Amino acid sequence: MYFAALLARTQDGWEASDTELDDVETLSDLADLARDASVDEDTVLLFIEQEDAWFGLVRVEGEDDPRIFVSDAAAAARSSYGEILTNELLGRDDDDPADDLDALDLDGTEDGEPDETGDTDDADSDPAAAAPSGPVGERDILLDFGLSDKELLALETDALLEIAEALGAGDVLETVR
Repeated sequence: MYFAALLARTQDGWEASDTELDDVETLSDLADLARDASVDEDTVLLFIEQEDAWFGLVRVEGEDDPRIFVSDAAAAARSSYGEILTNELLGRDDDDPADDLDALDLDGTEDGEPDETGDTDDADSDPAAAAPSGPVGERDILLDFGLSDKELLALETDALLEIAEALGAGDVLETVR
């Protein structure tokens, strides 16, 4: 189960809205979703959480590239929305034509027959195998809002609410939960 919300900064504080991620397939889709919620191209934070297994933050400001933080890359890589974030952070491109070639068995063996070394490449079949366990991305993503990287890394249960409270938007976030 996912929870996703947008916090848009305004002159009067923060405005929150829950959001559906059904049509999101890329980081560009996430950034566009955040930009649509922006007021005067001010900061928008997209919160994504999967049942306390991992959380992700995407920060969008105007037309700048999105900034990303994920609490546990290995856990996030196992989920469709988390995979979007981890692929970006780990430099993977979902639309890379080389990935299609990598999927082909060009070593001369037939399907199902092990190669001469007997090795299997689990990283291709399990995206989480190649993702590091633990946080990835911009740890100082909220530093200018008063949340240090150490504080961000120390968050465990209900991290998104703790982040929102640090921003002064805890009550606003709770209204959309």
